[in-house]
Amino acid sequence: MYKSFSLAAVAIVAGCATQSAPFVVPQKLNPGASESMTLIVPAKGVQIYECRASKTVPGAYEWAFVAPEAELFDTTGKPIGRHYAGPSWESMDGSKIVGATKERTDAPAVGAIPWLLLGAKSVGADGTFSKVTSVQRVNTAGGVAPKVGCSQDNAGTPARMPYTADYYFFAPK
Repeated sequence: MYKSFSLAAVAIVAGCATQSAPFVVPQKLNPGASESMTLIVPAKGVQIYECRASKTVPGAYEWAFVAPEAELFDTTGKPIGRHYAGPSWESMDGSKIVGATKERTDAPAVGAIPWLLLGAKSVGADGTFSKVTSVQRVNTAGGVAPKVGCSQDNAGTPARMPYTADYYFFAPK
């Protein structure tokens, strides 16, 4: 019963962040029952890819994910930090977390990067992000690797693919 309520609450709150219509976060992306949402952080930036030799197909080349690079905002649009390789989220107050993917699911929108549940640990000062233990990446748009343009002729070339997402931060109750 609690998880159903939290899904409904997340869907309602999420609709207020960067999307006009509410959406439902898949059950497998829910954090533990001992955590509650503390912050919704819209992000706008790029997912960076690099054209590299395929690790699985000899002689082939493919776009490989390198890192995200995004600005983080509060729900009123005020900048509050940044998101970058690690994956890391760093607040302007010096607090910083690093995440590791626990679960993923395809985004409902075509051409959008997957939705994720990440475990997080603090690696910075006390502040906005220091108590965060889980992060959901939802409501994604864009950010997928290019479909074409990667070959031996342009190996090492980066591609910066625009994306937006909402990051939901969870901390112990």
